[in-house]
Amino acid sequence: QVQLVESGGGSVQAGGSLRLSCAASGYSVHYMAWLRQAPGKERAGVAASYSGDGRTYYADPVKCRFSISIDNAKNTVYLQMNSLKAEDTAIYYCAASARFIGSFWYNRYEYNYWGQGTQVTVSS
Repeated sequence: QVQLVESGGGSVQAGGSLRLSCAASGYSVHYMAWLRQAPGKERAGVAASYSGDGRTYYADPVKCRFSISIDNAKNTVYLQMNSLKAEDTAIYYCAASARFIGSFWYNRYEYNYWGQGTQVTVSS
């Protein structure tokens, strides 16, 4: 049984940083992603990483501010978030896919497994 457990969310002022962690069990981290859902908006991809060749993908609003990484030894994926903005406020979900997704990485329907979500609140 696959389980994804997130941690690291919280409240921070604009310009601050947070690091989210997602520990996986029952699944060897291979194709992992972070998606977020703000109130009244669809859940959408923030960043994804494919451990097979180290490819990473980022949504335009977070490029150069967020960084995704996978620690295969710990079976954990991280999202380092810097220069946070009020518009980054959302529930952040860790997700995993049983197959390579590629260019559709931002689509929530491509993922088989989900974490419970962690709230990130950025005050301006």
